[in-house]
Order: sequence, then structure tokens, then C-alpha cells
Amino acid sequence: MIRHIICWKLAATDPAQRAEDASVISSELNGLVSLIPEISSLTVSTNAIDIDGNWDLVLVIDFADEAALRVYGPHPEHQRVVEIVKPRVSERSAIDILV
Repeated sequence: MIRHIICWKLAATDPAQRAEDASVISSELNGLVSLIPEISSLTVSTNAIDIDGNWDLVLVIDFADEAALRVYGPHPEHQRVVEIVKPRVSERSAIDILV
């Protein structure tokens, strides 16, 4: 199994806007589960403890194998969500691990 982990720092500085952006991103990502059959599981969560340097939002998504992850990347629904996420974040970090 491949676990795809993405962390984002949100661009907004206003707390209300940051919360709204996190909500929009979470909702859009969660909606992908029913649209992309290659997704085995998906969890989106915001940072729970305000520690300097922590990232704001995380996506943990599991795929059966690398081939499934490679289907997900260019999938039109994923790309649609990417365009929603991009303007709301200032930084992105990613890693793919075997589990």
C-alpha cells in the first residue's frame, strides 16, 4: 500500500478566512472518495495544537499501489480540486511512503 501525505500552510492571515479555506479544502478533498475508485482511504485534518512551525492542514490518502496513485494524480476530479486548493495555500509539502 502507498500512503500519500500532503501538508499545507494556508495563505490567509485572518482566522475566519483560514477556517473557511480549511473547510472548503477539506470538503472538496473528502468528495474525491466517491469519484475516484483508486482511493482506498482518505483523511483530511487541521492542525490541532498551535505550535510555531506546524503546518495548517494535512491530507493522508491510501492507495493499493503506485499504479493507483498514478491514476489519481492526473484524474480530472483531482485536478479540479487542485485548482481550488492552490490559491488558498502558501506552501505545500508531500511524501509517499510504503505501509
